[in-house]
Amino acid sequence: MTVRASKFTPEVLISAPRRSSAIPSPDGKIAVYTVSTYSFDSHSKKTEIRALDVSNGNSKIVTDDQKASEPNWLGEGNELIWLQESEKGITKVIVGNTDEIGKTYVAGSAPGSISNVKLKVLEKGKVAIVVSGQAKPDGSFFNPQDVPKLHSSGKVYSSLMVRHWDKYVSPNRNSIWYGVLQRSAPHITESKGRWSLSGLTNALNGTRLESPIPPFGGTDHFDVGEHGILFVSKDPSLDTAYSTESDCYYIHLSTFKEPSPKPLKFSTPGLEGAASSPVLSPIGDKAAFLKMKEDGYESDKNRIVFINDLTMQDSTAEALATSDGKGAWDRSPASLLWSNSGSALYIQAEDTGRGLLFEYTTTAEKEELPRKMTHDGHVADVRPAAMGSSELFLSSSTLIDNSVYTIIDPADSYKMRKVSSSSHDGRSFGLSTDQVSEIWFKGAGDYKVHAWVMKPSTFNESSKYPLAYVVHGGPQSAWSDQWSTRWNPAVFAEQGYVVVAPNPTGSTSYGQDYVDGIKRDWGGRPYEDLVNGFAYIKEHMPYVDTERAVGLGASYGGYMMNWIQGHSLGREFKALVTHDGVFSMANQMSSDEQFFPTHDLGGPYWEAKEVWERWDPARYTGNWSTPHLIIHNELDYRLPISEGLAAFNVLQKRGVESQFLTFPDENHWVLKQENSLVWHTVVLNFINKFVQLPPYKEEGKLPYEEQSLPKLD
Repeated sequence: MTVRASKFTPEVLISAPRRSSAIPSPDGKIAVYTVSTYSFDSHSKKTEIRALDVSNGNSKIVTDDQKASEPNWLGEGNELIWLQESEKGITKVIVGNTDEIGKTYVAGSAPGSISNVKLKVLEKGKVAIVVSGQAKPDGSFFNPQDVPKLHSSGKVYSSLMVRHWDKYVSPNRNSIWYGVLQRSAPHITESKGRWSLSGLTNALNGTRLESPIPPFGGTDHFDVGEHGILFVSKDPSLDTAYSTESDCYYIHLSTFKEPSPKPLKFSTPGLEGAASSPVLSPIGDKAAFLKMKEDGYESDKNRIVFINDLTMQDSTAEALATSDGKGAWDRSPASLLWSNSGSALYIQAEDTGRGLLFEYTTTAEKEELPRKMTHDGHVADVRPAAMGSSELFLSSSTLIDNSVYTIIDPADSYKMRKVSSSSHDGRSFGLSTDQVSEIWFKGAGDYKVHAWVMKPSTFNESSKYPLAYVVHGGPQSAWSDQWSTRWNPAVFAEQGYVVVAPNPTGSTSYGQDYVDGIKRDWGGRPYEDLVNGFAYIKEHMPYVDTERAVGLGASYGGYMMNWIQGHSLGREFKALVTHDGVFSMANQMSSDEQFFPTHDLGGPYWEAKEVWERWDPARYTGNWSTPHLIIHNELDYRLPISEGLAAFNVLQKRGVESQFLTFPDENHWVLKQENSLVWHTVVLNFINKFVQLPPYKEEGKLPYEEQSLPKLD
């Protein structure tokens, strides 16, 4: 499934194979993963589950069933299960074997949609299975195909939330379900018995708890051990629109067939924010999870919390704690994994524009800071390389490579063994590490700002290239040494731009003080950082033609484009692009997660009106004059479409050259392949014409139709 491109274009980006993280087999010889590709010729997507030979990187198809997903090893030989969407909304559990491709059977089914499979071997021939799936208020499985058709579409709400991300909230909630996969005695014609699935039990029935936490929670919100399930859930007594507080719970199970007992909630005095990444230790009655300090602050620093006794709710202790409450380690862990010996935690955390892996020894006599194990790229997943092995299997990516599998030995992490690169280190895309570099420039205060730079593959230092200055969303996020199928710097670089992707105040991976610096200062320090960055490019990057500069951003980056448009930096650009950005700060009161603006702007509108209005881009629309493309989608309930329409209305009324692009079936992001091609085409055609680059697609070859009537002369 190798793609080789003479030039990296949006079509190449969108149609290239997209591999999931890989899961090594119990003996570590095979790793299983899913991969999908898209064809613009047939306008269809193809999905496969594949098995990779870890020794040589070769792979083979396990199944190309388009409704198959989430392969997981059963813990015995090369047998595995996967999920299969089936008729009438049910989900089947399929058993297969990488040694006998094509020989499969159904172990059982769930009467609704399930996902996020986790397995735990209880004994030979007996495996606990834990999944997530929506439950109705009575605790039974929710199946949308069983919902009776109503004569009215009206929805009545008496509490928040009304909408979340891209859906209207219903009484149905995410829940965790558990059961047992058990092997029967072999039939006379079989060498082994078949696996069968017991009925699935709702672990959260009657508790009002919800896990995984929507909209993005998955396997990172629960874990399964031999004696129970550890999970996180929001506090059901609090308003989820204004609160992020969630807690860690444990359900003790003896057989995984009994009714669910009442969950035990662990107390964390002084830590009142969000919880995530619960992990059960392989040794003893211990566990760990991540917890933030401040309620309502989704980008607070995660702290590692140990549970020293799963039977006692007061047995927690914060790792690396300090008397000032900041913690000894100035990085924010994103996920945890216990070592097979239970003596260490492997931590994924952002660090200086990268997503790295760290090791934290839990048995040391003197507490030490986590040790850095990787140094480049972005680690997406880490697992034991084999059952009982001390080595680790990593799934990661970089700015030029969309999927890399490697094995490292924690004892000598510099000795990495590359198992497989989906794009052959970027060569399949025509990309190389020579195109990627970094700069640091003075920020608005006494600190340096980091930025990634991506040059065209045909770069010649004696030539001049237009600038694409891209601002990330969040705002508590960062441009990272990581692949993206939505905002990929290489797409712009291969059009002929030098791309500069700065991480101004508010960006993650540079310490919590830097993240916190954006509070009550949305258009302040971050804007000044960007002004300084533009000045640095002018002075220190002679191959960049800043007279041919364009600025682009999404979400908070879109806010910043609107803010820049009303201020002096806006006159430095030939064109701007805002994707799903903020136009009017007051309109953030129509957003779904109200904790976000309430925290970042220092309180609700009626209590912090001066701050909300100070950083409102709409106040400066009298200065808007730079050509501007506005993109906003109908299903974006984080920032409703009125934000984009208002910005376009202003531009049109002021006579500023502008376009408006919308997708009625997309949310805050553009995810569908055909829509993504239109997005890239409109964006590139719009910015290219203002910097004397050829259009990406000529008139007559556009994958869309203009909806406006031609203007009269």
